Amino acid sequence: MSNEELAYVAGFLDGDGCVMAQLVRRKDYVYGYQIRTSIVFYQKSKNQRILQWLKSRLNIGYIRQRKDGMTEYVIVGLKEVEVVLKTLLPHLRLKKELAESVIRLIGAHPKKMTPEELVRLSRLVDDTARFNYSKKRTNTSRTIRSYLEEANLIPVETEA
Repeated sequence: MSNEELAYVAGFLDGDGCVMAQLVRRKDYVYGYQIRTSIVFYQKSKNQRILQWLKSRLNIGYIRQRKDGMTEYVIVGLKEVEVVLKTLLPHLRLKKELAESVIRLIGAHPKKMTPEELVRLSRLVDDTARFNYSKKRTNTSRTIRSYLEEANLIPVETEA
């Protein structure tokens, strides 16, 4: 993409987009939770052509129409999100610090997850949450720690 296009896409993300790191409950995961990173661009469905253009330029992700008249262009996955954020980073303004935080989180993700690593990474996810306005966020590093303690996957912390 040209520098002009990159700046446009970054501005679109700053204004009508979202960068997220989430702790997602997954019963099929060994430690019960997944760290999911995503980028979402939002637009009214009548203007979804711009999202199709974005997808054609970035060559990843998918477009979905919501029932409320909005359409989303969604990019999910550690590597996919990292590539897009690193590409757009020099042009971001409003979401630059968040993007840097998510890039650090992705860089810290181990090839082999352990309970201790999951707790450590969940704290990094908590750090990214301060940039977003979620009213429904229930999974935090405390949730993860409690779950792992109850499952006897890590020792229970006691106060000194």
